[in-house]
Amino acid sequence: MMATGQDIPYPKHSLSWGTFSCAPMCNAADAQMLQVMGMLAQGGWSMLRTTLVFLSPKALYTAPDSCYGRCEEPYNEEDECHCSPQCEKDHSCCEDYYRHCQPEGFSRSRDSITDQDLLRISEQLYGADHNKAQPSDIVINPQHQASPEETDDQEDRSPQPLYRYVNEKLFSKPTYSSFIKLLDNYQRTTGKEEEVTEEELQEQENFLREVMKTELMKKLFTFLQRYGSEQEFIADLQEMWFGLYSRGDGERDSSGFEHIFSGEVKKGKVSGFHNWIRFYLLEKQGMVNYFSHNFNGPWDTYPDVLGLQFSWDGFYKEVGSAFIGCSPEFELGLYTLCFIARPGRE
Repeated sequence: MMATGQDIPYPKHSLSWGTFSCAPMCNAADAQMLQVMGMLAQGGWSMLRTTLVFLSPKALYTAPDSCYGRCEEPYNEEDECHCSPQCEKDHSCCEDYYRHCQPEGFSRSRDSITDQDLLRISEQLYGADHNKAQPSDIVINPQHQASPEETDDQEDRSPQPLYRYVNEKLFSKPTYSSFIKLLDNYQRTTGKEEEVTEEELQEQENFLREVMKTELMKKLFTFLQRYGSEQEFIADLQEMWFGLYSRGDGERDSSGFEHIFSGEVKKGKVSGFHNWIRFYLLEKQGMVNYFSHNFNGPWDTYPDVLGLQFSWDGFYKEVGSAFIGCSPEFELGLYTLCFIARPGRE
């Protein structure tokens, strides 16, 4: 782990992440994020071929009553509605089946992207993250490493904040500054309809415009070979990340961006919230209280990874996970690649 506090020692690598499963302690998205962390710990970035398969886009981005990212997935009787061709005969299709699962829908197929392709482009995206933090930009203080039995007891075992120092000059970079402006656009409690203002729409457009200026996102656009123009790609990114859907109560109360980057509260618990910038800013404001970590990566550069426990204004996160020190475009690009290359439950 990069630049840790030296005065508070903590154990490293005490968990066997090749066999550890956080279920049922965490929801599907968090479980798969942690599987990614574990695979990366075992093999570094060369293991991305495997980790991208473990990172289910459905868990990250989709709603139970939508076909967004679920086209051609196997039938599951627990699903509220279905998205395979069979649903047309059974009259059990989700309302947006024809929108997302016809040939022109971006989530219909895995195209012809092989695992080797994913490995190659993932390593290219990692190498192109020129806006990531440098070793001197961030100092963290992980403190207590929790055992699996301790992650759900909601006990604060770390008296100090996680972030000891962050070079906030990072936040003046265009992709960072435009990203940060998006974070206050959401109601964190699910079940409440999100109202998107013109100003917020403009902030979304500004962010996507800035990330598309980066070498990283241009590499992804070129690799996908499925868009006639960058504008067409941006339109898909807009829907993929900022399109609203319901998390179960009928209200259009969530989006991929809100869940993954900003975080939500559902049934009294923190859901999503996987972004290091968001965590740092809220911790600085006193709204996030860091409790412990149950995994830290072995790398000596950024991005690094951390599995952690914390409370957000009194709501608890049992097993969270985050890439530490990466740029907004790296996370956006990597998760977009997962969603497009491996839609559904593959």
